[in-house]
Amino acid sequence: MSPRPAPGDRPSFRDPLAERRADPHITRHTDGRYYFTASVPSYDRIVLRSSRTLNGLATAGESVIWTRHAIGDMGAHIWAPELHHADGAWYVHFAAAPADDVWRIRIWVLENTHPDPLRGTWTEKGRIATAWDTFSLDAHTFTHRGERYLAWAQQEPGQDANTGIFLSRMADPWTLEGPQIRLSAPEYAWERVGFAVNEGPAVVRRNGRVFMTYSASATDANYCMGLLTADEGSDLMDPASWTKSPEPVFASSAATGQYGPGHNSFTVGDDGRTDVLVYHARPYEEITGDPLDDPNRHTHVQPFGWRADGTPDFGTPGNP
Repeated sequence: MSPRPAPGDRPSFRDPLAERRADPHITRHTDGRYYFTASVPSYDRIVLRSSRTLNGLATAGESVIWTRHAIGDMGAHIWAPELHHADGAWYVHFAAAPADDVWRIRIWVLENTHPDPLRGTWTEKGRIATAWDTFSLDAHTFTHRGERYLAWAQQEPGQDANTGIFLSRMADPWTLEGPQIRLSAPEYAWERVGFAVNEGPAVVRRNGRVFMTYSASATDANYCMGLLTADEGSDLMDPASWTKSPEPVFASSAATGQYGPGHNSFTVGDDGRTDVLVYHARPYEEITGDPLDDPNRHTHVQPFGWRADGTPDFGTPGNP
């Protein structure tokens, strides 16, 4: 069991790692390189950086690997890309809306069969078909016990919520198969500030359990992270396998000046052992106008540890 790192033991990361990059996703591939993608303030493209070190992502060149369509599908609100390697190819799952209906947001997939995702050709594999044709975004894919899953956020018909968290097995990286279950809906007051939202799922496994973080409430200073937990031997497709923490596990901190932390992902430090939380936050609390129009959600990374009961200890934003 590794406790939360003591100050003298913490790796030193640039803070912020990347300015004006929201919904960050960092993965360390088997080639030893880190790959970083995120939402850009113009919401019109997908960008990618690569580095041998985590800190190196801060100064790495950034490539545009795909740009929104001028008309039709995938023409607006290009949000929350995630890069994953599966079945010998690279995939980006992201959210997008038609150019003429910008809130009709759905999940789309790109594929690149080149070993280097910064080279080769990205092709459009199409939209992921979910049980309902409703607002959906924030797709996160992971494998567990030989099965590939997709977790995502979606508006469920008949529910008094903007989005809940859903889970399904996958036939391939762009196709769901079997049932689609709801793991979580906004039920606590801290999940319903501004908007009733559960979104941005991310999975980390440790200590015999599967932990799924998610983000809740409006994308201002009220944005925060919740936690779902399942035993690693349980049926992940059974909602009863999952328990939900009644309090947020990561929230705004006036002491460190980081507000609205969330939409996280997980990676490891350069040593291959240090668990690292990747998230975005703003450096101020008050926002003028729509938070989505405010560009200053910056990417941060910080190490985290594990409590004696086996649960993750994320600390506070800016103070791991």
